[in-house]
Amino acid sequence: MIWLLARRELRSLFLSPLAWAVLAVIQLIIAWLFLFFLQQYIDAQPQLNMMPDPPGVTETVISGIFQSTAFILLLVIPLITMRVVSEERRNKTLALLFSAPVSMTEIVLGKFFGLMGFLVIMVFMLTLMPLSILIGGNLDFGHLAAILLGLLLLLSAFAAAGLFMSTLTNQPIIAAISTFGLLLLLWLIDVAGSNVSTDKASELLSYLSLLRHSEAFNKGVFSSTDLIYYLLFITVFLVLSIRRLESDRLQR
Repeated sequence: MIWLLARRELRSLFLSPLAWAVLAVIQLIIAWLFLFFLQQYIDAQPQLNMMPDPPGVTETVISGIFQSTAFILLLVIPLITMRVVSEERRNKTLALLFSAPVSMTEIVLGKFFGLMGFLVIMVFMLTLMPLSILIGGNLDFGHLAAILLGLLLLLSAFAAAGLFMSTLTNQPIIAAISTFGLLLLLWLIDVAGSNVSTDKASELLSYLSLLRHSEAFNKGVFSSTDLIYYLLFITVFLVLSIRRLESDRLQR
């Protein structure tokens, strides 16, 4: 049932012109960034050749592209997640799901995996640009794999948070604004941590930062600590979403 709901959610996303517009705009923006970073790398070749251990194209071009992609998607994903539950509540179709022989866990996981299917397609399309470098150069596939894993974990966290915010209201715009505010807070909380005088408070704020936990993956380092953080983050928001929908069903 989870996969049936996920397919339904993914199909509904692609029936919306917003999803196609997001895919097109993201492709255009990242394509421009890819050409920009690549040109900078080519122009810096004389200086890089003088270095004993120069950084490769994966470290300088691809890492920079996907760092920019993560921030751009922080702005975009709230637009994708805002309608997942709130629009169904507004259109009175959520009651049909409540009356169906499915649990709240299956509903939430189905919607989450549907969102992730859309995001995986988006990341796959974006990955084709870095892979085009293989026509005339080489890539560090281990580094690239770490970058993609970090990006997918980060986007999964965005989707889980957006899904939860969408369960709180029947207004998609409010859900989008709330999701953006929450994600931006968790993205920049590391800056607040650096200004706190207490070491324990600073460490706590830094640990909560979404940005801090993506840095190791962007450097090509697999960190189990960061992996556990993202898995806990996703689990917490999915559980909160389940509890919220269970509360709604009991009230009916």
